[in-house]
Amino acid sequence: MLIVQGQPGKDLCDSHLGITRRDVLRVGGSGFLGMSLGSMLEMKAASAKETAGQAERPGFGRAKSIIMVYLQGGPSHLDLWDPKENVPENVQSPFSNISTKLPGVQFTENLPTLSQMNDKFTMIRSMSYTPNGLFNHTAAIYQMMTGYTTDKVSPSGQLEPPSPKDFPNFGSNIIRLRTTNVPMLPFVMLPRPLQESNVVGKGGTAGFLGKAFDPYTLYPSGDDDDMDKMSKIKIDDLQLRPDVFATRLERRAKLRDAINAGMPTIDKAVSNYKLNEYYDQALSLIVSGRAREAFALDREPHDVRTMYGRNTFGQSCLLARRLVEAGTRVVEVIWPKVANSNNHSWDHHSGLTDRMKNQSAPMLDTGLSGLLTDLEDRGLLDETLVVAVGEFGRSPQRGVSTSGNNNSADGRDHWPYCYTAVVAGAGIKAGYVHGKSDKTASAPVDKPVHPGELLATIYHAFGIEPDTLVYNHLNQPRELVKEQAVSELYS
Repeated sequence: MLIVQGQPGKDLCDSHLGITRRDVLRVGGSGFLGMSLGSMLEMKAASAKETAGQAERPGFGRAKSIIMVYLQGGPSHLDLWDPKENVPENVQSPFSNISTKLPGVQFTENLPTLSQMNDKFTMIRSMSYTPNGLFNHTAAIYQMMTGYTTDKVSPSGQLEPPSPKDFPNFGSNIIRLRTTNVPMLPFVMLPRPLQESNVVGKGGTAGFLGKAFDPYTLYPSGDDDDMDKMSKIKIDDLQLRPDVFATRLERRAKLRDAINAGMPTIDKAVSNYKLNEYYDQALSLIVSGRAREAFALDREPHDVRTMYGRNTFGQSCLLARRLVEAGTRVVEVIWPKVANSNNHSWDHHSGLTDRMKNQSAPMLDTGLSGLLTDLEDRGLLDETLVVAVGEFGRSPQRGVSTSGNNNSADGRDHWPYCYTAVVAGAGIKAGYVHGKSDKTASAPVDKPVHPGELLATIYHAFGIEPDTLVYNHLNQPRELVKEQAVSELYS
């Protein structure tokens, strides 16, 4: 049997180092087809030409970074950016509709600023999936963040805590496949973990990829109702001790190199762990001070901080901009209120009218509009993908139960069958509405988009094929996601 030496797909870090499922299907039958070595090399050259042509696909490889604004809790699309008219009273939003920059497209009065800039982003009004034990937050969050459902789902949708066997968060996959030499944190999650009740962090880790690809978590002290949390940022693990100067730290690194040089047997034994690579990355990160500078929100002008909103969400969005500007690849801004909660949580089972109008919606309107405006003004939006989405929407009818929860007459339950996402930057169309919901926003009537397709679109933006293979804890091949990118979203 002829074996062609080369990098296997298992540890690919770029397209030229590994294979996708499509590649396996393309060459898997070469043996019984009688393919010669010359034919194999010829095919390899043709494949290289094909790869070169991939950059010509709309949006492919346009993104250098992503800011995921994760609206944990499931915002009501009917009360934000997909309101309906001439519907039954218990479907009708309690808020007035307002015109937007796009003719014929309306938002509710809750989004006055975003309504006047929706010519700068795409709205997907047809996000949809049929739940498989996914009526509640944790399982739905896991699906949105990883592209996969889980085997262990209770009737309520609750899951076991995070496990090393979990599928990776999409951000972990991105930083593994799109490495960077910039001495900066590659993946940051803030200002709180993904959470429903006592299930914390599910879908927010690197899972079977290993802790090397976990996000750096920035969770300032204070409870979810503390609007000044971002002023309490502590980054002690990115600080040099006062008695350890950068030159001393670098001398220690040289000493380590000298010792390693005399230990070839040990080096060989641990080579697969890439200890030198990780050590050098950590050293560069600490010595450069780049990350510490990015976290210094107090260096922003007063008017810029105010533009984002003087609250936890707004200042988290501002920090996200500072991070991508400094070289961070992936930032996930988690809505600063746990799912299955009250006040400014999006989980509006009761008190929707007051909580939406006076708490959650104003924060979203100011923070997201500030982020998009600032990125555009700084020339960062062309290469920064921005995605704002929750794990599902809310039920068209108020006061009914769809997930076993109790809902007041002024509340909406969980609704995965139809909701809205906002996408902008990195080649995404501006002023575009993708898909359409029916007359009560209960289901898509045109161009439904599954959460997995949204993730595939994100991978596509980074020049990563969605069906690229990764290997799980059992060394089994798995696609990044089993969906394809929505090409219509790109200009």
